[in-house]
Amino acid sequence: MERSTIVRVHEGLHARPATRFVKLAKGFESDVELVKDGKAVSAKSSVKLMLLAVKENQEVTVRANGADAIEAIEALIGYLENPRAGLDDGNEADEAGPEAAAAVPVQGAAPTDGTPKLQGVAASEGVAIGPAFAHFPPEIAGPGRRLQADEIEGELERFRRAVAAVQARMDRTLAENNLSAGDRGIVAALRDIAADDSLTGEVEKLIKEGDDAVSAVIGAASAIAADFSAVDDHYLNARADDVHAVGRQICLVLLGQDEVSLETIPQGAILIADDIGAWDLARAPLKRIGGVVCGHGGATSHIAIIARSHGIPAVLGLGDKVNELRTAKEVAIDGNAGHVIVDPDEAARADFTRRVEAAAQERAGLKVFKSVTPTRADGTVIEVAANIGSLEEIEAAQEAGAMGVGLFRTELLFMRHMHLPSEDMQAETYSALAKAFAPHPVIVRTLDIGGDKPIAGIEFPDEENPFLGWRGIRMCLDRPDIFKKQLRALLRAAVHGNIKVMLPMVSEIAEVRRTRALVDECAAELKAEGVPHAGFDLGVMIETPAAVLIAPALAKEVAFFSIGTNDLTQYIMAADRLNPTVAKLNDVTNPAVMSAIELTARAGAAAGIMVGMCGEAAGRPDLIPAFINMGLTELSMSPASIQRAKKTIAAMTADR
Repeated sequence: MERSTIVRVHEGLHARPATRFVKLAKGFESDVELVKDGKAVSAKSSVKLMLLAVKENQEVTVRANGADAIEAIEALIGYLENPRAGLDDGNEADEAGPEAAAAVPVQGAAPTDGTPKLQGVAASEGVAIGPAFAHFPPEIAGPGRRLQADEIEGELERFRRAVAAVQARMDRTLAENNLSAGDRGIVAALRDIAADDSLTGEVEKLIKEGDDAVSAVIGAASAIAADFSAVDDHYLNARADDVHAVGRQICLVLLGQDEVSLETIPQGAILIADDIGAWDLARAPLKRIGGVVCGHGGATSHIAIIARSHGIPAVLGLGDKVNELRTAKEVAIDGNAGHVIVDPDEAARADFTRRVEAAAQERAGLKVFKSVTPTRADGTVIEVAANIGSLEEIEAAQEAGAMGVGLFRTELLFMRHMHLPSEDMQAETYSALAKAFAPHPVIVRTLDIGGDKPIAGIEFPDEENPFLGWRGIRMCLDRPDIFKKQLRALLRAAVHGNIKVMLPMVSEIAEVRRTRALVDECAAELKAEGVPHAGFDLGVMIETPAAVLIAPALAKEVAFFSIGTNDLTQYIMAADRLNPTVAKLNDVTNPAVMSAIELTARAGAAAGIMVGMCGEAAGRPDLIPAFINMGLTELSMSPASIQRAKKTIAAMTADR
């Protein structure tokens, strides 16, 4: 069977979406292929899938042959038609994709101030100066020994054990709680490469032809890396570094060697390397690293993405010039322009020190707002909370000073597993979230998915427009077998006292009443079973025009409103927010959208309930004063925007 579609995955099947697509495909028994421009590759190979270079808005065909072919095609087509497929947390700064390069400043020419500079690629903004930490582990070379016929089976087994060992190491890294969601996605993609048939199959072929395992791994990795380098796509070119890095890890296991550790890097040091694997960097003590300089890599490499997501200045792509840094004692780097200064003189040191201090002062100027409780002029507290999608994001939100969670997206909990999460798994997640932010409120959004987000265990119908279809609260109410597990888990987590629950895509009062009846039913069941539980405040997201128009009536039914400006804007303006041709219409400042927000705020105030906002607009300093003047008392945003938002609110009060 086969079916064609237009790919809507944001930026196409790059590393993380490809990894998740492969994981989904492997969940089916059928043989599955993806076809583009007449070329077919296995949908169960992330390497082959990435090399197919599937871009957003391209047409592809999914083929499946087997007992569950229909289910496979439906799920994979749904994935390809989902713009957010494979992007875990909604935090664009953490996405391991081509768009991550967009945040990088345009590389400037070297200033003509007479100071000798090395010019590289501006990969992560910021300036730094510090002691050089040279990381130049020895290159690995195969012994080049030809195997005897009776040695081949043993060498194959040795290689397979090495691959398993590398995967186990990566699994342990993934199990650690100190990885950000973005870093986790990168490590998962590397793990997928280590097990990919394209790599392992080629290595085994070379071993069977008489190559020793180390030489075979080097040869196979080099060949696949060359394929990535040949693709007309900068982001996929950068995946060549990932293949080399994975091959190196396998070789180190085969040789019984450990990689040179980064654990001893001094505080504030500049990491200097010819190349460094993304897995190694993700595991390094990133808070101690002042900057990164590499001979290899570019703005779309995983090294750059990790550096940007952690605010570490980076200059990459120096080539052989990186060797001039091997014996450096001190290094200054400008990640905005791609400049590196070796052992800067007094004038250069003074200039960089001044710039570093200025940047630190700016950050510190915002950091003082971490513990600030912003208020309106009348003393009303404005809660500035975080939008998050996983437990891995808790630390970033806490460090930013989040006054709780204004939006916890539960769909990631469902999308990251091959099976629907159990009630116990959900209860543990919601409880961990509640305990982490107590006594601040944690608002959990019930499952918000539709046909654009394939999830194992939920079959969605074909829909011409899934964004206006069977999704959010509509789907949940039709599937009480799924919804009740989530509601029971939320009731169990509510014993911590700070859980609130909100419903997405509400357009009728009946949806709230039906949900409340289910909540009561679940509470009665838990009581009968002797399971500890507690009630929670129930609210709704205001994201449909219908919800705005019935807001006065809705406000009498719920404890709070949370305005989702992203969807509210696209629905009011009838403009798909993912369609660039109508992007100018997708503007929250349009009078129609601002009027909808004000109407909602008035309805909430009249009923005496809290009105908040969890869309992207909540973090915009230029709009925050207007929202607060409308009566909003809670704003939820990405952690990176929290301190600036608090500063904006504080300035409003000071002006009065």
